[in-house]
Amino acid sequence: MELCVDRVTKQYKNKIAVDRMSFSLTPGVTGLLGANGAGKTTLMRMISGVLIPDSGEITFDGMSVMSEQYRDVLGYLPQDFGYYPEFTAMDFLLYFAALKGIEKKRARTRVEELLEVVGLKDEMRKKIKTFSGGMKQRVGIAQALLNRPKILVVDEPTAGLDPRERARFRDLISDIGKESVVLLSTHITSDLEHIANRLLVMQSGQLIWQGDWNENSPDLEEFYLSMLEKGAPENV
Repeated sequence: MELCVDRVTKQYKNKIAVDRMSFSLTPGVTGLLGANGAGKTTLMRMISGVLIPDSGEITFDGMSVMSEQYRDVLGYLPQDFGYYPEFTAMDFLLYFAALKGIEKKRARTRVEELLEVVGLKDEMRKKIKTFSGGMKQRVGIAQALLNRPKILVVDEPTAGLDPRERARFRDLISDIGKESVVLLSTHITSDLEHIANRLLVMQSGQLIWQGDWNENSPDLEEFYLSMLEKGAPENV
């Protein structure tokens, strides 16, 4: 199981958002770090098949990220998660399960399971418009996990979550990474320091560092800031 990004470039008018980027990901949690405007969201939208690269290629186990087969194994939570305010949490997730082609009876069981996981079981009959920002984000997380994805792409997933919710989410992502490829974008290093197996660091559309990460590595916050100041250091 491998995601391959090969010399991918994306340009908007006079700005190169992603510049000839190459890397590969295998099962585990990979953290994507970078300041706002570094190109993280553009990269993740290309990996999710939402944007088409201007050049280069992205494949997962040999299949194009633009294919139907890829969408069947993809879970994606964008930074700006859209929802239908009049839907209840249960109805919203059942709707997305239908879009993903999940059989009706199996979908209900899966939705109830995920609402329990994200701590919304008691609110599943309430309309999403009544939810706090953190609760809406938890609905989005559940949506991304409906099809038990083999590759999960999440962009700033802990935005709006309180510390307890963030801890719950980190545990969930860590478990998913045992069997799936997870790419998690954030500017909050504490979201990654205990769960990421690997790091990618972007600056001005370029990949300035990539490598393994574990409990024996340097302090992540200090390491990240040093890279932004000094460029790409040697692998840890």
